[in-house]
Amino acid sequence: MHHFAQLSQRLFNTPLMILPSKAEVIMASLSERLGITAITRAGGSDFVWMDDEGAVSNGRSDRGFDTVENVAVIEVRGTLVQRTGTLRPYSGMTGYDGIRQNLLEALADPKIDAIVLDVDSPGGEVAGCFDLADTIYRARAIKPIWSILGENAFSAAYALASAAEFITVPRTGGTGSIGVIVMHVSLQEALKQQGIEVTLITKGALKGEGSEVLNLSEDAYARIKADVDEVGDLFDRTVARNRGLTRKKVYDTEAGTYLGAAGVDYGLADAVMAPDEAFRALLDYLDQ
Repeated sequence: MHHFAQLSQRLFNTPLMILPSKAEVIMASLSERLGITAITRAGGSDFVWMDDEGAVSNGRSDRGFDTVENVAVIEVRGTLVQRTGTLRPYSGMTGYDGIRQNLLEALADPKIDAIVLDVDSPGGEVAGCFDLADTIYRARAIKPIWSILGENAFSAAYALASAAEFITVPRTGGTGSIGVIVMHVSLQEALKQQGIEVTLITKGALKGEGSEVLNLSEDAYARIKADVDEVGDLFDRTVARNRGLTRKKVYDTEAGTYLGAAGVDYGLADAVMAPDEAFRALLDYLDQ
């Protein structure tokens, strides 16, 4: 129950940058018990690069990222959240805290010549996303940073991927979903059916606004919508800066998603490439 309460606070009545379909899956799975442990180096990368001789390397290391040919490969996988306390994806989630720490370590390592964001994610939390995107954007002036999509970079994942100087997407991969969503859940009727009546005692007329024990009022909806629009505008401006697009062009996506070459045509990615092909292209770029 404790973990359920924590999860509810992170999912409901707060702006998210995540695919609606993924949000629905999370909603359907709330009965499962979820939890996060203390800091661990959990899991490992399945980023695979095949060289010209056919040798396969996953560059696994005991750090939070893998190194292949002096290139740091940082995983951006699954649902993105502000903190997991892990350096690698854990329990289907990746924390902005782990991505940031890995990025800074790779930047400081003189043996690292470039950084790859290995992205396959439907998005996630707003909290922490834009600060990390700004850090990635500034870091690309220090070392080459490429976003190599294993498949998809949607919503918050696209905010991060767009901060790299070059983005590749597979033919069946997706980019976009530049939008914000809030899920409001009202438990008022369900509580009534169970004979439970909740009374909110507050200081300040807006203190309990948007509570899950109340039906959403028109005024509360308007204020939440204003927050969604403000975060959405920040999202538009961030992508426009990262990709050199006009804000109007980003806004006009209307949070749509783009398959493979369509994202390149719209300016959301730079090339259609399989991940191994993209990695070889980065190595060629470094050799120039």
